[in-house]
Amino acid sequence: MMTSNEIREKFLEFFESKGHTRVASSSLVPHNDPTLLFSNAGMNQFKEVFLGLKSLPFKRATTSQKCVRAGGKHNDLESVGRTARHHTFFEMLGNFSFGDYFKREAIAYAWEFLTEVLGLPKDRLWVSIYKEDDEAFELWREVADIPVERIVRMDEKDNFWSMGDTGPCGPCSEIYIDRGEEHRCTAGECKIGKCDCDRWRELWNLVFMQYNRDENGNLTPLPKPSIDTGMGLERIATVMQNVYSNYDTDLLRPIIAFVENMTGKKYYEDDRGFPFRVIADHSRAVTFLISDGVIPGNEGRNYVLRRILRRAARYGRELDLNEPFLYKIAPCVASLMEDAYPELRKNLDYIQKVIKSEEERFNETLSDGLKMLSEEINRLMQQQKNIIPGEVAFMLYDTFGFPMDLTRDIALEKGFSVDVKSFEELMERQREKAKAARKESYKIDELFDILSPLPPTEFLGYEHLESESFVQCIIANQISVENFSDKNQDIAIVLDRTPFYGESGGQIGDTGIIENEDFIFKVTDTQKTPDGKFYHIGKIVRGEVKVKDKVTARVDIDRRMSIARNHSATHLLHMALKQILGEHVNQAGSLVNETGLRFDFSHHSAMTPDELKKTEEKVNEVILSNLPVTVNITTVQEAQKRGAIALFGEKYGEKVRLVSMGDYSKELCGGTHVKSTSEIGLFKIISENSVGSGLRRIEAVTGKNLLNFLNVTLQTLNDAAILLKTSPEEIKQKVNELLERLKICEREIESLSQQAINAQLEDIYGKKIDANGITVVCSRVKAREMDDLRKMSDALKQRIKSGVIILGSVIGGRANFVASVSDDLVKKGYHAGKIIKQIALIAEGSGGGRSDFAQAGGKNPDKLEEALNYVPHLLNNL
Repeated sequence: MMTSNEIREKFLEFFESKGHTRVASSSLVPHNDPTLLFSNAGMNQFKEVFLGLKSLPFKRATTSQKCVRAGGKHNDLESVGRTARHHTFFEMLGNFSFGDYFKREAIAYAWEFLTEVLGLPKDRLWVSIYKEDDEAFELWREVADIPVERIVRMDEKDNFWSMGDTGPCGPCSEIYIDRGEEHRCTAGECKIGKCDCDRWRELWNLVFMQYNRDENGNLTPLPKPSIDTGMGLERIATVMQNVYSNYDTDLLRPIIAFVENMTGKKYYEDDRGFPFRVIADHSRAVTFLISDGVIPGNEGRNYVLRRILRRAARYGRELDLNEPFLYKIAPCVASLMEDAYPELRKNLDYIQKVIKSEEERFNETLSDGLKMLSEEINRLMQQQKNIIPGEVAFMLYDTFGFPMDLTRDIALEKGFSVDVKSFEELMERQREKAKAARKESYKIDELFDILSPLPPTEFLGYEHLESESFVQCIIANQISVENFSDKNQDIAIVLDRTPFYGESGGQIGDTGIIENEDFIFKVTDTQKTPDGKFYHIGKIVRGEVKVKDKVTARVDIDRRMSIARNHSATHLLHMALKQILGEHVNQAGSLVNETGLRFDFSHHSAMTPDELKKTEEKVNEVILSNLPVTVNITTVQEAQKRGAIALFGEKYGEKVRLVSMGDYSKELCGGTHVKSTSEIGLFKIISENSVGSGLRRIEAVTGKNLLNFLNVTLQTLNDAAILLKTSPEEIKQKVNELLERLKICEREIESLSQQAINAQLEDIYGKKIDANGITVVCSRVKAREMDDLRKMSDALKQRIKSGVIILGSVIGGRANFVASVSDDLVKKGYHAGKIIKQIALIAEGSGGGRSDFAQAGGKNPDKLEEALNYVPHLLNNL
């Protein structure tokens, strides 16, 4: 028996021995790819390489990639626990060739690893190929000596891979192992391509990326074919550990055992073990996702995490786990996986805190949802109906996190069914809405193709702010031109070398001047392509620029220094937040420009005034310590050994810049910085707020911008003091006095308002009429706000006991209405929301509400009387 840790390490070591570079797993949150919710394959982190957008210092790579498939196109959530092989979280072992080796080597490596390193019996291995891929067929026969009858040709649906509708694609070949006749299904023909049973365990998929598909579907050979392979660790572990289900491997069975001990209940491999399997799988997904910075929420990947977590909590109830329990499983997951993913142990306290908080929140909403469902069932019983509308099931799902199966189970207990069709239609609408909100195409730099023939730009800006350079390319209207002189049009100029920083890593691009004796070009922005070509955007001030011109490139020094102060301050802020709030804090985005800095970070709640004060004090303490800022060129591994922070999702090259500020802060960073912390001046936080579930944002200023901020703030304070006729020091006391006087006035106004309401009520009540055999109070009244109308309506409703009340008033230049229906009339079918909606239409408005109370507004206040006069006619015809 071979452990999963041993399999993973043997795989990576094997491909290292074949000249592959071992690359760490990327984050589950994809970097710079809006088409993906989560990393779901090993090739995700190399997507830009396969697309030709960037290059790496190596041509071969091997990884063990953490993946999640739950939500979006790849969604295994509902299958989890029902099959032996589906998961939300899994690991994908992979080897990759970027225009280096191709089919022969990929097939040879796979066969050697499976049969010689792992020792799998050759006579139980089968392969599938694309039906037209004769080359792969011959190679499997030649390299592996596989009999013809064990090579299965399959169609495009199964054995042809595409990155998207257009772009790189190619045939693939999958390797299966025959688990034996005892695992066969009941299908008439149990074989690969004819059934999907667990006898034929798919182990490894080899993708031969050899074509480019255009908009018309035409395939043209790629100049440098590549290889992308993937083998699920959980699946190969079942084979090496001689167990049938992934849940019986050493990756998942210990978690199930933990749940057995927690519940005192025994796990069975049949349907009785379904809740155990769901909890075991979902606890891994939840632990890894939170460790990678995802927080439960209501949108996107945050919503998917919430759904996974709540689904596990729901099935915990089937094991009598009615209190929060998932957070207790996280340490078990960490202990199993920390050898490969040490960040789990590092982030464990934070992971448990987030899980427990979400479990507690779900327990509260679960109670609210059960109450609402019970009320709906009682209402339907009174109407002698036994089908719960899909709208109700969807609202329970969307608002309270109720899984559909929970609603269905409760319905069945009461003798009800659920309108699943309308529920699915609403779910599909939501999916389409979410799909439309996401970008569907992978953004490629617009100038990439034009600049592709040019070599990378030599960047001099770390040490120099001025350089002598040559113009390599001029781009106007997305076209490369030889010369340009129009002063009214933006163009882009590419130099062979430049001191201008190209926007990246949250730091904006430099501005300045490019000139010689024949022209002056004002640079308003600097950008760079993923493969390192810098282009300077701006306008000609005078003269004409030509390709091959020798020029002087000069950066705006004051602006660059302001940017450097703010960038260095973000590093200090990042470390201070980790110290004050905890190690779970990770950078989630930043913007550094000449006016200030914006820093987004993972944290589950708003910072307290005391936490903000301590953070600000800590940053300023380090600034005043005058720590040296040094830069070392090293490897990622060496930098991390020295304690450097590597940002979530960021991909680094073979060599990286380690920016250190004394021993206080060490980060991998390509930006520009001050020479010592004292150059930052001082640091001031001006705001802290939420920018999404589990994400906070700090905005701050430094240096000259801080001085400007303080001057403006002090001027505002002095202006306020003048208005209040006091000194700046006594503003607080003066405001408190005014607020107290305001409260007294508001109470007096409220008292007078209530007296005015009471005076109107007698007159209104005296105008009640009879319509269709019911008492109707309908009147125009004087009201300051909608709350006055509601109070009048409530008072009249208590007085008439049975009837309909419609009140209207002009408030803020608009017609406003309220409608109230007594409980006995609600039971007879009268509905305040439907009544008010028809009345509001006359005043060019709309509204609605409950059956017993509703309110509405209208754009045309002149139609108020007409709308109220329509009430008797409306009620007489109901």
